[in-house]
Amino acid sequence: MFIRDYNGVTPQIGSNCFIAETAAVIGKVVIGDDCSIWYSAVLRGDVNSITIGSRTNIQDCACVHVTGGTGPTVIGNDVSVGHNATVHGCTIHDGALIGMGATVLDGAEVGEGAIVAAGALVLQNTKIGPHEIWGGVPAKFIKHTKPNQAENYARNYLEAKKNYLKS
Repeated sequence: MFIRDYNGVTPQIGSNCFIAETAAVIGKVVIGDDCSIWYSAVLRGDVNSITIGSRTNIQDCACVHVTGGTGPTVIGNDVSVGHNATVHGCTIHDGALIGMGATVLDGAEVGEGAIVAAGALVLQNTKIGPHEIWGGVPAKFIKHTKPNQAENYARNYLEAKKNYLKS
């Protein structure tokens, strides 16, 4: 794992986290407890801050970044950020799922338990309500989620994290 200070600020990582050997965590980054940051994921808190809640997973090759002067990136508890997703200067609420290859841009807000479909592009300042599914380019509302639909993904990654910490 590559954990690096930036401008004198050291990332803060909670207890019982798995940070893969090829992941990079840089600068103003705070990660909660029981999180997993997977292979080749990058969390770069250089020009603003990144805050990640507990039990959240940032999957392989995902990029979490910020925009200077306009806003941090805030990711809640029990969130899954899928492989190759880009999360940039936005807010992702508890229990949400960001699908593989999706992009969530500056000022966007993804509601509690919401799902952004794989490959979707969530434009700047878009507000996705709680338990909504959005997809497409640009992303549009599709339907509401089933109970706990998004939250189940985070639970699966808790188990995978435990296995990686053991080995």
